[in-house]
Formats: sequence, structure tokens, C-alpha cells
Amino acid sequence: MCGRIIQASGPLRYALVDGLDVNDSRVGNLPRRYNGAPGQDLLVIRENHRTSERSIEPLRWGLIPNWTREARPKVRPINAKAESIARTPMFAEAYARRRCIVPVDGFFEWAGRKGARQPYAIGMRDGSPFALAGIWENWKNPETEEWQRTFAIVTVPANALVGTIHDRMPAILRPEDYERWLGPEAGAQDALKTFPADPMRIWPVSARVNFVREDDAALLEEIALTSSR
Repeated sequence: MCGRIIQASGPLRYALVDGLDVNDSRVGNLPRRYNGAPGQDLLVIRENHRTSERSIEPLRWGLIPNWTREARPKVRPINAKAESIARTPMFAEAYARRRCIVPVDGFFEWAGRKGARQPYAIGMRDGSPFALAGIWENWKNPETEEWQRTFAIVTVPANALVGTIHDRMPAILRPEDYERWLGPEAGAQDALKTFPADPMRIWPVSARVNFVREDDAALLEEIALTSSR
């Protein structure tokens, strides 16, 4: 499960695109997100499978398959399991033809029982941004005739660090796997490996992150846990 991400670095919009020949002209004035949530427009690097053009642009988090005929789809998955993505009808076409990279500074996960769950931020020890594997879709609303691009983040079994609080984590792409993930389907599955724990860190943060309206840099500050947690 990955339900919140961090896209807060100014250079984040460009740091992961070196060597990928990415067109960044459509980024616009998208705000920095310290608590990026499903239903929001967030930065995604994608490739147009017809023209091979790569771009970094905002897509809505919560995948709507292009064959959906509902004007208000009830199911908009935010995650897709790596182990079953290629054969699940909801994701199979997007996996085969529309894979993308979601650049982030980190993500959040929760631990503990319902009603007393402690949020944690998870990122790299050196604070550098990194890339998550994603899939995207282009959907036409049957009522408004408007097109909307949406995405979901791929998940894999957790590494030893994330595994202390959850059994799943986002599929973090190594730089050498960017081309493999955006390229032909034949090599895509090889990019979906559990990222090692050593370069990563995890720290407890304020429960304010539970509320989507809260979106500021202070959310990333480490807090002291009380003995009752």
C-alpha cells in the first residue's frame, strides 16, 4: 500500500529526467506537495507510445481504465501489485502500453492498530529524490467528453526497513531501470524489484499527515514517540 507521497523539492521536476529526453514544458505551476494524496494532480514522467515523446506533467492519482463507461467511477485504484499487474484486467493494458515514473522525495506509511495508527515518513538517507514505478491511463468522461489522465503506483513486497511497519512498499526504480520500465514490455517486470533497505531511512511524523488539507514542510519533521505508542 502506498497512499501518500512527497513531491516537495524544487529541482525534483528535473532531477530524474537527465538522459531520458523529457519535455518539461507542461509542468506549469504545480504546487509542491508535502502530503500528496489520491485524487490530486501529481507529477509523472510518461512516454507516449505512439510518438515515443517523453514528458513530465501532472496526472490525477487514482487509475481509471480507458474502457470505463461510468461518468463517476467508484473504483479508482491508487496501487497495483507487481506480482499480478500483467494479468489483472484493471491494470493489464496500462502495464503493457502505458508505464510511467513517479518522482518523489519520499512516501508515508502507517503502523499500529486502527484508531491509534502512527504515521511514518520514508525516504533516502541522503535526502535525494527517487523514482517509483507507475502505470497511467487516458480516460474520456462520457458525460462531459473531457479527457483525464490518471495513474497508479506499483507496489512490491517490503524490504527489511519498511517491513517493520508494513508488508508492502512502492516499487522504487534504480536509475539503470528507468529505460527498462519505460521501454518494451518484455523487460518491464525485471525492473520491479524490492529496493534495498540500506540507503533508506524511516522516521515518525505528526498525525497531521492523516488530513489531506495539511500540506506543509513541517509535516516532514521527526517527532518523538511517547511510551504509549
